[in-house]
Amino acid sequence: MKELDYNENSKVLNQKDEVISFKCELQENLQMAMKDFVEKHPNWDQYRILQAAIAGFLMQKGFQNRDLTRLYVGNMFSMNFKD
Repeated sequence: MKELDYNENSKVLNQKDEVISFKCELQENLQMAMKDFVEKHPNWDQYRILQAAIAGFLMQKGFQNRDLTRLYVGNMFSMNFKD
């Protein structure tokens, strides 16, 4: 897996989405796990993993938002929802 870069992922985003880039440090074991996962599942990348993880976390913590749900489901099942 390549190092994280901060370009937008056009497969997940549509033209109405806003992109906010941020840097974060990952523990080496977490980055290696992501690398192994992406190598075994080529339809996933680090952007999709992080978006699904953050959306899933927020949903588990009770944050309810239709756009968040669409993002989570879209990432988990490779769906692209159009308005």
